[in-house]
Amino acid sequence: MFQDREDAARQLATRLGAYRGQKPLVLAIPRGAVPMGKTLADLLLGDFDVVLVRKLHAPYQPELAIGAIDESGWSTIAPYAAEVGADPDYIAEEKRQQLRALDARRAMYSPLRTPIDPAGRVVIVVDDGLATGATMIAALHSVRQRHPKRLVCAVPVSSIEALEHVQPLADEVVCLHAPEDFQAVGQFYRDFPQVEDDEVIAQLRA
Repeated sequence: MFQDREDAARQLATRLGAYRGQKPLVLAIPRGAVPMGKTLADLLLGDFDVVLVRKLHAPYQPELAIGAIDESGWSTIAPYAAEVGADPDYIAEEKRQQLRALDARRAMYSPLRTPIDPAGRVVIVVDDGLATGATMIAALHSVRQRHPKRLVCAVPVSSIEALEHVQPLADEVVCLHAPEDFQAVGQFYRDFPQVEDDEVIAQLRA
């Protein structure tokens, strides 16, 4: 479906072309969406930053998200969390761990400046794809609390279920592809390397 994240960002920019010239603030969810977010911001003549959220992982299944948390400590928990062994004590400890990780990431990414304020602006929150939608839910909630003029969720690909979850949280949802046979985000990219922290830092400095 997409050659790489750069290709996906260019296709998204075409769909979001109405915002070109409105100086939108593009907020990427690290780390995978950061190269996309920078390209999208450049193509739309906007500003670029990150919105920091973290997945809450299931016990013994780190690849499975049972929810997500933002920098303020607000979290969303999936209804199946208890079924996979995440009791209240486990969830509380997982939240503490991920908040510490968010603090460390913020210190690493933005050591010399505060995040760009989304208040009163068109804000486009971008990720490279949605599986459960948990991190996007947390990201949209986080940004909404800071009163953007318009809040847009933009993704190249998503599961149908995740789209249903994020739809009420944004003023507009732009998704290029929502296949019924969705299994994982990476299956829709020919080239899908892991994005490292040093690349994120370089993009933010640029």
